[in-house]
Amino acid sequence: MRLNKYIAQAGVCSRRKADELTEAGKVKINGAVMRTPGYDVETGDVVEVDGKVIEAAEDLVYYALNKPAGYITTTSDEKDRPTVLSLLTDVTARVYPVGRLDGPTRGLLILTNDGDLSYHIAHPSQKVWKTYIAVVAGRVTKEEIWALRNGLDIGDKKKTAPARVTIVKEKGDLTTLEIRIHEGRNRQIRRMCKAVGHTVLDLQRTEIGDIKLGRLHEGTYRRLTPQEIDYLKNC
Repeated sequence: MRLNKYIAQAGVCSRRKADELTEAGKVKINGAVMRTPGYDVETGDVVEVDGKVIEAAEDLVYYALNKPAGYITTTSDEKDRPTVLSLLTDVTARVYPVGRLDGPTRGLLILTNDGDLSYHIAHPSQKVWKTYIAVVAGRVTKEEIWALRNGLDIGDKKKTAPARVTIVKEKGDLTTLEIRIHEGRNRQIRRMCKAVGHTVLDLQRTEIGDIKLGRLHEGTYRRLTPQEIDYLKNC
């Protein structure tokens, strides 16, 4: 198996990024630095990336998880907080979350050992739209909706890209918004709402492109269908 494919199937990164890591001297084969991206990994080879031994998955797997609040979207946590991987009770493959949801945020998360797919979905240049339902404190005005839709400063020295924002419901001093973005900045939805004067009280991701959370119960997961996998690879 070609080295970049081996690294991608270990869930480390895309094949393109694997080539860059190899050329930068970040990859070792049997203890020796390997700078040849076209190297074919043979049975018995020990492959390291950034000092960590990796193994390519024999089979690529793809899951959709309904993440509960309080779980961390990483493979491990130094503070010993529960991670989303602890919810995958009967998954034997070593999978990784695609992108992140912060601890308090609930909803749709894709996990896979396909590094190429992870890169494709998560990279902002692909413009894969993610849909969120946010409950915020206060009534949101037309002017604030306009600002959210057209981009605003959330402290990154670059305005957010245009978003698709609609009011779903207003009740008392609460507003429920549907917000669709294709960027993936840290805590972006919460920071966008804060920038127009509203605190997010509850946040759930319901869609990634055409992949929908649907009736998947919180804390449970399912395999993606072949049609969903094909969509994600080509969206």
